[in-house]
Amino acid sequence: QVQLVESGGGLVQPGGSLRLSCTASGSMFNINVMGWYRQAPGKERELVANILRDGSTNYADSVKGRFTISRDNAKNTVYLQMNSLKPEDTAVYYCKISYMDDLYRRPRDSWGQGTQVTVSS
Repeated sequence: QVQLVESGGGLVQPGGSLRLSCTASGSMFNINVMGWYRQAPGKERELVANILRDGSTNYADSVKGRFTISRDNAKNTVYLQMNSLKPEDTAVYYCKISYMDDLYRRPRDSWGQGTQVTVSS
C-alpha cells in the first residue's frame, strides 16, 4: 500500500521557520493533489495548503504570505516551507495525497501519520 513519510516538525520560537517534507512510496499511478492539513488540540482538522500536479496552489487565509507549498513530482515529495511562525500554528501537521491506484486506476486518498509542530517561547 501507499505510505507517506513526513519529516521536519519540531519546536521553534515565534517568528522562526520550519520546512516539512512528505514523501510518498508504494504502488500508485499519478499523484494529482498533494497537501498539508493540521489539527490543533480541540480543533477540527483544517486544510493548510495543497498543490495540484500542474503547480496550482491553494492556501488557508491564515497562512497566506507565510507558508509556501511545493512539490517534486520526480521524487513524489511535497514540501511546506513555514516562515514567520506563530503560536497559533501549533498543531499536528498531516500530509495527504490524492492519487490513482496503480492496479484499478481508481482515485484514492492517503494520509501520513502526522508530525508535531510547536511554536512557543
